[in-house]
Amino acid sequence: MASLPIILKTVHILMATVFFGTGMGVAFVKVRADQTGDVRLIAWANRFVVQSDLIFTIPSGVLMPVTGLALAWQYWPSWVTFWAALWTTPWLVKGLIGWSIAGAFWLPAWRLQYRMHALAAAALTDQTPLPEAYHRYTRWWMLLGFPSFTAAMWTFWVMVSKG
Repeated sequence: MASLPIILKTVHILMATVFFGTGMGVAFVKVRADQTGDVRLIAWANRFVVQSDLIFTIPSGVLMPVTGLALAWQYWPSWVTFWAALWTTPWLVKGLIGWSIAGAFWLPAWRLQYRMHALAAAALTDQTPLPEAYHRYTRWWMLLGFPSFTAAMWTFWVMVSKG
């Protein structure tokens, strides 16, 4: 039977992969749908983005620090050494900072996704073109996505290299 640290590490890596992979996947689907100009497809893609985040991104984003902290506890199993390690081990500090930056940029983008979904659904129902607000929100969504993805990639590197 696998040991607890191996199980935690596996879940931690899977959650990081799901978080990053879902983000890349939904960004690709949304951008490609937007490029078509087809409101029906755009409304579907935006609904898909919102659902994917609820099913995959949010749970993985929560489980990453939980499993990461549980792993740290395996190596520093007293409160004193655990808290000291969190603030003095460079790769742990960088990992937490990277996760925080990714989340700080992702959260407002996530809110925009709901707005874009509602605007696209309304345009589909009313059989009207997408309003300018949809396009403005999309630009902001993309601008917020770049630093979030960059922070997530950097965090992957930090955690793998312990750099």
